[in-house]
Parts: sequence; C-alpha cells; structure tokens
Amino acid sequence: MSRLFLGLPAPAKLNLFLHVTGRRANGYHELQSLMVPIALADTLDFELRADGCIARTGDVIGPVADDLCLRAATLLREASGTSLGVDIVVEKRIPAGSGMGGGSSDAATTLLALNRLWRLGWARDRLAALALRLGTDVPFFLGPGPALAEGVGERLTQVAWPAGWFAVIHPQVHVSTAEIFSAPELTRSTKALTIADFSALRDNAIRSETVAPRGLFGANDLEPVVRRRYAAVDAAVAHLAQFGPARMTGSGAAVFAVMPTENAAQEAVRELPAGWRGWAVPSLAEHPLAAW
Repeated sequence: MSRLFLGLPAPAKLNLFLHVTGRRANGYHELQSLMVPIALADTLDFELRADGCIARTGDVIGPVADDLCLRAATLLREASGTSLGVDIVVEKRIPAGSGMGGGSSDAATTLLALNRLWRLGWARDRLAALALRLGTDVPFFLGPGPALAEGVGERLTQVAWPAGWFAVIHPQVHVSTAEIFSAPELTRSTKALTIADFSALRDNAIRSETVAPRGLFGANDLEPVVRRRYAAVDAAVAHLAQFGPARMTGSGAAVFAVMPTENAAQEAVRELPAGWRGWAVPSLAEHPLAAW
C-alpha cells in the first residue's frame, strides 16, 4: 500500500464570466459561470496513518477546525468507514478570499489523494456528491478541466477551452462573499444561456481578433457591486484594463486580464502598487490530476 503522496497540486480557477440568473426561495442564487483551472496552485503532501488520526499542518488560514482539507478528510473517513488516518501538509500559494477557489481546490485534491491512499476505489461522481457538502466549487476541482457551472455551481458541463495566458492580480483585500450576494443593487436577472448560446459565444471569443486571443464574453455580475465597495478591486481592474480585457473572478478580490503571450502577461504584473501580488499564468486545458 502506498504510504506517501508528495507535492500534489491544487490549482486555482478563474471565472471567465459569472452571471446571476435568479434567486431561490432558500436565498441561494442561481448562477452560470465558465470556470477554468490555472497554473497557480497550492501543493499538498499526504502520509498514511494506521491509527485513524487526521492531522493538518503547514500553512493554515483561520481556525484549523474550519479548514476544508481537514473537513474533507473527516467527511470521507466517516462516509467510507475506513479506520485509517492521514497527515496532511499544505503549502499555500493561492491567496485566501481571492475568488480563485484555493480552499475548495485543496479539499478536492484531498479527496482524490485519500481515495487512493486509503484504497477506497470510489468513482469520481461518488466523490463529487460528497464534495458538494463541502462547498459548491469543490466538485469543479474533481473534474477533468474547464466547465460550465450552473445551478448554485453544482451542475457541471465539461467544455473545450484552449489554454491561454492571463495576468492575475490580488490587491490584498478580503471581500465578503455573503455581503456581495446580499447587496440590494446586485443584478439577479441575467438571462440564462443555453448550451447552444454558450457554444456560439465561446467560439466567437476564441476566434476574435478585436481582443486578445481567447477573449472574454458575458460579464461578472458581482463585479460592479464589489468595485463600488472596494476601491482596491476597482483600481486593480483599471490597472489590468490597460493591458487587455480585464475582469474580477468569483466574488473577488482577485482580478485578471486575458493576454496574448507570456511576455505580455509578465509585463502587466511587473510594476504593481505596494502590497499587491501578481502572477503571469497560463490556464490549463486539463486539471493536473485529471487521470486520478
């Protein structure tokens, strides 16, 4: 039995668009979003324990009891009935509260690793059903790559989206997701796209010569609300818009711009205001653990 998995990646994601199409009676919002994984990633180490203990060390943000890796491991142990445990070490590169899904991706990598480490042999759809209990973004990171997310984010349709370069900036502010989704000025009635609509828009964006290759379409409906309330996010979008089509990801605070080349992406993040962080990164046509 394998006892050790070292350096497993947990990639970040970008929402190339994010539409709020309605609101359910329970308060949850109906969404449509094109989500793509990018090469910025946390890394996780796993070592098997025979005593049933689950331990989490390394970079920890917030209370350990709330950590999604720890919660994912505990949930899988309870659901599978295994008597085994694990030591988990996380090295964080994805900023917390950035809208890039770092915690959700860590949880998904944890489920994939423990499915092998504990020799459970669960199918991915079974893991995904469990993942949804941890958060609506977690099932995406169990998928093979870019996907159109619908519902509250749990309905995923895998899509072809070519890899391209992005300049990504995190202005080092924390945006409250609950605050933004409860904002009275938030648009909640964007017309839902059909798969045919999406395919046509996708193909036009990829072929477009009026913007950078693999350009953007649609909008992030949360962005106007965040930009009015968080000056740093507004400034970050304005900075990147000098270099290419720019947009906020998720509920913020990270923003990104579509770039034609690696050099162009590096130029866009070369000189940033003090305290900001930036990356020149490609998107991924396939999740690095797609074959797991």
